[in-house]
Amino acid sequence: MRASDPIALLLDGRYADPETGQLLRAEARSVVIADSLAGDEADLVGALNVGRRLALIADATTYRVLGERVERALVGRFTVQRLVIREAPHADAETVASIARELAPGTDAVVAVGSGTLNDLSKMVALERGCPQLVFATAPSMNGYTSLSASITSDGVKRSVRAATPIAAFFDLGVLAAAPPRMIRAGLGDSVCRPTAQADWLLSHLLLGRPYREAPFALLASDEPELLERAAALVAGDLVAMRHLVRTLVLSGFGMTLCGGSFPASQGEHLVSHYAEMMRPHGVPEPFHGEQIGVCSIAMASLQDRVLASDVAPVVRPTAVTREDVIAHFGPIAGEACWQELAQKRLDAAAAEELNARLAREWGTIRARLAAVTLGAAPLTRVLRAAGAAALPDELGWSEAFFAAALQHAREIRNRYTFLDLVADAGW
Repeated sequence: MRASDPIALLLDGRYADPETGQLLRAEARSVVIADSLAGDEADLVGALNVGRRLALIADATTYRVLGERVERALVGRFTVQRLVIREAPHADAETVASIARELAPGTDAVVAVGSGTLNDLSKMVALERGCPQLVFATAPSMNGYTSLSASITSDGVKRSVRAATPIAAFFDLGVLAAAPPRMIRAGLGDSVCRPTAQADWLLSHLLLGRPYREAPFALLASDEPELLERAAALVAGDLVAMRHLVRTLVLSGFGMTLCGGSFPASQGEHLVSHYAEMMRPHGVPEPFHGEQIGVCSIAMASLQDRVLASDVAPVVRPTAVTREDVIAHFGPIAGEACWQELAQKRLDAAAAEELNARLAREWGTIRARLAAVTLGAAPLTRVLRAAGAAALPDELGWSEAFFAAALQHAREIRNRYTFLDLVADAGW
C-alpha cells in the first residue's frame, strides 16, 4: 500500500480526521488486497498471533470456492475445526445460536470464508464466544467486511447489531473477480448508496442536530470516482476495477466502525431494503442485499432530487402515524418493535413548528449543503446500467404497489431521520 493510502494510515493509527485533525485508527489489525493470496494464507493468519485453535466457518459453496484451499493451508500450523453450514443460510439469531453451540471449547479465533451472511454470522458467533474473527472474502458483494455491525434478523425485524470489527480481512482479487456477476453487481449496488446515505445523515444533522461526521466520506474520495467510472469493467474480470470496488467496500466498513454504527452507509435506502426483506410477498424471488440497495438508492436519489429541486422549503405537520397503524401493518411482534423506533422521532405540534421555522429560515443553506453531497438519480442509474445491474423495482420482481408501501412504511422500522420522514411529514 502507498504511504498515503487511507487503509494503511488507518491500520497505523495515522489517518487525520478531516474535521478535527485527530489521528484515527482502525480496529482491524490487517487488511490485505492482492491479485492472489494463494500460498500466503497461513502466514497471513499466523502474523495475527491469535492462537492455534481455529474454527473455519463456510457454506458448501464458499468452502468449495476458497474454504478448502484456506483450510489446507492452515492445517499444517493450526488446529482447524471445519464448520460447513447449510447452503444459503439466513443471518438470524437462531442460526447464530446453532453455530455457536457447535464451536469447539477453547476456540481461539473464528475464520469466516464467505461474504455478507457468513461474515455477519461469524461476527456474532465470535462475539458470543468472546474470541476474535477474521475473514477470507469470496465475493465483493457488500461493505460489511470491516464494520463493527452485523445485519441480523430477530423477531421478524432486521437490525444492524453491534458486533466487533474483524481483526483481519483478506481479499484475493482473482477469487473475487470469478464470483458470480450478480454478486459483483451487488457490491456495486451496496457502494452507490454513499450519496443517498450521506444526504440523509446530513439532513438529520442539519434539521435535528443529530451527530454527523465527514471522515467516512473523505475516506472514499479517491476510490469512489474510479469505481463509478470503471463500473462496466467489473463484470469483465478487470482486476483494476475490482481493486477499486474492494477498497471502496473496505473503506466504507471502516467508516462505519469509526462512527460507532452504520450511519454513513445505511439510511433511507437501507430502510426501504429492510422493509422489502421483512414484507416480501410469497413467491417473490429474494435478491442479493446489494441488488436491493442499488434499486433503493436510485429511488432515494430520485426523492432527494425532487426535494432539492425546490427553492421553497418543505412544510411539515405533526406525524400522523399511530402505534395502532404500525402494528396493523407489521403485525403485533414486528409492529411493536417498529413503533418503539418510530416513536423516538415522531413530530408533535411543537416539534413540527420548530422544524418549520428552521426550514423557512435556513432552507437555502440546507439545500446547498445537501446538494453538494448528492450525485443524483440519473448518474447513479447510468453506473448500475453500465455493469448490467438492476435499477428499477420491477427488475427485482417488486410490484408498484409493494414498492409504494415500502417507501411509505420503511421509515417506521428505525429511529433514523431521513428524507423518507421529511416527505411523509410534509404530506408528499
